[in-house]
Amino acid sequence: MFTGIDEVDWASLRHAYGSAEDVPGWLRALASADTAERATALDGMYGAVHHQGKVYDSTLACVPFLFALAAREEVPDRGGIVELLVSIGAQSTDREARARQAVCAGAEDFVPLAGDPDPAVRAAAAGALVRFLDEPARALALLRHRGRAEHDERVQVALTEALGLFVRRHPAHAGAAADLLGERSAPPYAPGLRLAALGQLALGAPGRLPADLVPTAVRLLRERSARRGHDPRPPGADTLVGRLRRLRPSDEEGSRLLRTLHTALGDRVAERTALLVGQLTSPDPVDRCNGVWMSAGLFRGWRGDHTGPVGLLGVQLHTDHDRLREAAASVLAELFALAVPAADDLHELVSARPDQWTHRWERCPPTLGPALKALARAGDPRAVPVLAQLLAGPAAPADLGYEIVHLGRAAAPLAPALRHRLGLIAPGSSSAARLAAPLLSAVGAVGDEDAVPEVLRLLSGAPDVPGAREAVAGHAIGTLESLGATARALPVLRTLLRTRHAAAAAGALWSADGDFRAVLPVLLREMREGDAPRRRRAAGQLARMGPDARAALPELRRAVRSGPARDRATAACALWHVGRDPGPVLPVLRAAWSEDPRTRVPIARCLTAMGPDAAPLRDLPASELAAVRRHRAPEGAFPAVGAIPEDEALLRLCRALPAGP
Repeated sequence: MFTGIDEVDWASLRHAYGSAEDVPGWLRALASADTAERATALDGMYGAVHHQGKVYDSTLACVPFLFALAAREEVPDRGGIVELLVSIGAQSTDREARARQAVCAGAEDFVPLAGDPDPAVRAAAAGALVRFLDEPARALALLRHRGRAEHDERVQVALTEALGLFVRRHPAHAGAAADLLGERSAPPYAPGLRLAALGQLALGAPGRLPADLVPTAVRLLRERSARRGHDPRPPGADTLVGRLRRLRPSDEEGSRLLRTLHTALGDRVAERTALLVGQLTSPDPVDRCNGVWMSAGLFRGWRGDHTGPVGLLGVQLHTDHDRLREAAASVLAELFALAVPAADDLHELVSARPDQWTHRWERCPPTLGPALKALARAGDPRAVPVLAQLLAGPAAPADLGYEIVHLGRAAAPLAPALRHRLGLIAPGSSSAARLAAPLLSAVGAVGDEDAVPEVLRLLSGAPDVPGAREAVAGHAIGTLESLGATARALPVLRTLLRTRHAAAAAGALWSADGDFRAVLPVLLREMREGDAPRRRRAAGQLARMGPDARAALPELRRAVRSGPARDRATAACALWHVGRDPGPVLPVLRAAWSEDPRTRVPIARCLTAMGPDAAPLRDLPASELAAVRRHRAPEGAFPAVGAIPEDEALLRLCRALPAGP
């Protein structure tokens, strides 16, 4: 197995963390009789030699030895070794192309592995036949033969997924493979195998799907679950690979089968919603848990009426299964206002389980628990008494203030406690900005004018050293403006005109005394000399000033002609507010809308302000309202948590605009 391993100059090769001199030890340990030693070695291979799917020169050097290990039946856990080989060979760019060539050179070795006595090896080798054999007809013949000879259902599922991969990779030979998938999607095959076949047909040959795909899939899921029994997996070693395996769904195969269907259905939101409802109403809590996590992908990526699935997430909060309940609460916390259909369930859980009001990760300060966070983000005032108790305690979660923002004026009873906590912050401390930012946001949201002295104390009380005052300045200025109290801060604001918060300070000064002549030079300097965020902030302040900022028109006209779409769009909106001439503005806004989805919310606000001048661009909101995919969820990407409220805000703005040109 290891012939020639000592002849490789491993010390001169590299992996993710430097010299590869530790790699031969890992390779030898993969053949160890000790389970923990093998797991640690595989951990090293994935963590360094194939770190995050990357390929290094040491990865290429490992390929022959991995093939040799995979071929020896006396080596335990060879399924993991074959999976590693397949993952290395699946890469296809730059240096990764060399890795694919190296694995393809050993493609014949996968043929006997597809008939190996170990079912884990057979399952891992199934897809390798399609990926690496350069004769499609032969690969298909091998899959057909193995399908007839195989008795292990999990290996049959792997063979079915390999047939689906064949359909997508070899369209000229896809007909026969699709026929095999069609056979496997019907009786007498087992329900799990039929689900696998339906998912692969949906990905590669949707014309062959039954008309009642979703009801059929839900029925098969329940039949499969009734047969599945308990999770047979051992706990796993305390290694990276072991921990990742423990974090996988307890029914990983079932999760993969249903996720394949969701992926294939894509923008068919009504069918995906019906599929989710079937998952979330399954008698099996494992199916429901898988459905909960899949609902997050649908909610984040696609628009539609999600009331039904969200209500079913609320139902899961009443289960005795901790993992299912925690999953449902976590997903609801991502939905913000969309979680309202589950608000009663959230309130019931929050009332019944004070122990879940906060969550503490190891060696980290406490954070708000997901159920309470979801209730607050939904804007439900029933969260206020609980938040008041936390604020009164000795260790209120650091993120609590940001969640209070979503309650707005309904959180006014919390104002005294927020002021008290602001008063505990030392202005010059290294933690001042981290502690103050969420509290200042909350004070502004509840409109507590009595907090102005505390805000000014933080803003003006920092020692006169570089960066000390700036650390809280941006948040403090915004809070003072929202409270209408900038006039009381004029001396401090003037000291910030030479900092990175110059644009915000200038805008606040203008809000306080209306003297545009005093702040225009500052904003023009920021437009010319600041980095991109500072230029955008300056343009935003010029837009607020409107025609008073006419002296900035040449600089704004220059700004709309170059730079990233986000910068051009911000400058174009300011150009209209200041000059009220739509001519040079409309082409910039149209281009930015298409180039960078992040610009759409501010552009929609600008179109609202433009009124009739925006008529030539009214096709943009009309097209947006007709789109099923959320604007920050491009194909192949998984949008961030904040994508949902931002997208819902965009939809509200677009609905308020007249449709069509």
